[in-house]
Amino acid sequence: MDYLPLFFDLKKRRALLIGGGDVALRKARLLVRAGAQVSVVSHEVHEELRELVELHAGQVIIGEYHPALLDDVALVIAATDDQVLNERVHYDAVERSLPVNVVDNPLLCTFVFPAIVDRSPIVIGISSGGQSPVLARMLRAKLETLIPGSYSRLGQLVGGFRDRVKARFNNVNDRRKFWEKILQGEVAERVFAGREDEAAQMLEKELVSDQGEAGVGEVYLVGAGPGDPELLTFKALRLMQQADVVLYDRLVSPEVLDLCRRDADLIYVGKARDNHSVPQQGINALLVEHARNGRRVVRLKGGDPFIFGRGGEEIEELKAHGIPFQVVPGITAASACSTYAGIPLTHRDYAQSVKFVTGQLKNRTSDLKFDELVHPNQTIVFYMGLHTLEKLCQGLMDHGKPGDTPVAIVSQGTSPDQRVLTGRLDDIVERQREAQLPAPAIVILGEVVELQSKLAWFGQTEGAQADA
Repeated sequence: MDYLPLFFDLKKRRALLIGGGDVALRKARLLVRAGAQVSVVSHEVHEELRELVELHAGQVIIGEYHPALLDDVALVIAATDDQVLNERVHYDAVERSLPVNVVDNPLLCTFVFPAIVDRSPIVIGISSGGQSPVLARMLRAKLETLIPGSYSRLGQLVGGFRDRVKARFNNVNDRRKFWEKILQGEVAERVFAGREDEAAQMLEKELVSDQGEAGVGEVYLVGAGPGDPELLTFKALRLMQQADVVLYDRLVSPEVLDLCRRDADLIYVGKARDNHSVPQQGINALLVEHARNGRRVVRLKGGDPFIFGRGGEEIEELKAHGIPFQVVPGITAASACSTYAGIPLTHRDYAQSVKFVTGQLKNRTSDLKFDELVHPNQTIVFYMGLHTLEKLCQGLMDHGKPGDTPVAIVSQGTSPDQRVLTGRLDDIVERQREAQLPAPAIVILGEVVELQSKLAWFGQTEGAQADA
């Protein structure tokens, strides 16, 4: 290692900052966040820097730097574009054995500022030793997406119990096992859900209990989105990576499934047309069974759990058995697929409302209220409508929807295999018969489809709009 990572306690200690511009301002923000009292020395000082320093009990010195300013200083930073001055500050600080940082000049630094992920009291520093600050910032950005801000609240909660846990468990291994259980279990999840009071009560109960026996687990209904793993939410990814069991649907893409915890039990419970690998009642029973065994269960669903995903039926069952659960929304197919196809669902000139409709009802019927779907200035999105496309189109025209209404079918939306077929209400059935776009697919009906030829940006388009 070129540098040994250390964390510096600067609370109520003096830091000397030479320079008064934007770079100095950025360094001062970090210093005051750490509780330092900052003294700024420069002929000119940025007004925001001046206000920041004075607000946090620091001082601004207008004038020249001189070595006497290093008296009673904990660390030194030079943030100027004067190379001679920077070298002078470096040598003066080294002579006094003071840590010194000269911005953008690693050779003159005895310490460097890392890229920081701040989840205080949890703080992560990432450094390239001055070789590639941009790379360090990129890595920090990746960590920012993986570590939610709620870890700060979790750190504060467990910090408040640290001494009591140490008194309760004399053995280091026992303490470690206790904290692993807390930090990977329901207590942590309560904090992440914003229920700190419940989390504190649960931690208290765990601490005073004689035996930490495995209790009831928890079920997470997680929306996996339309297939592109980059469309997952941070919360979905976090729960997927700590699950003991994952029950996943047919519409969950391999790329999304690959992000689940490596040693989790993966159970396929998908449903295809005329082929249900596990009936819905069986899925409900599996959720209850695994949770009762103290396991963390992710029910991974394509799209959003509460939009034609039977999420409501599943949590009714969990509620009836007293199983704790959370629901994580996902990007539903209507939103994602229309966006990737270049079709805005609403537009001031074309549609002021949008309806999501299932093309296949319970028990395989399609008894829709067509009279509510034929109004102008609205967009209709049919889920699971590919196999009933002819009935849907005929029903709409029978109830007065014009045959020249634009229609689009978006197949395998957001995936590299996405295809879009456009046409009219009176010819889309024949176009699909020729094109044979595969499921999963959604059908979009309305004037907004006319915009597809102008706004398409992803995948392959076929049909009337492509021919135009």
